[in-house]
Amino acid sequence: MPKKIEKIPEEFKTYEEAADFWDNHDSTDYLDNLEEIEVEVDVQKRHFLLEVDMQIAEILQESARKKGVSASSLANELLSKQLAEAI
Repeated sequence: MPKKIEKIPEEFKTYEEAADFWDNHDSTDYLDNLEEIEVEVDVQKRHFLLEVDMQIAEILQESARKKGVSASSLANELLSKQLAEAI
């Protein structure tokens, strides 16, 4: 017996609603609804994983939120300033 495929909603009210839908549905069941696109990617940045104390990470995230920037952007800014002063 073929499984019943639920229709994709025309619009999701929130990102969470969309995430919940796709968390519970297999995108390969909807291949007929998808369109092929071409994407060019020019990756020029490298990312590094650094361990930081939990308390520092929490302060960084809260400070970044208050400034309206990402924690990564704020960390880069702070590290750049500190390293410039250290040299």
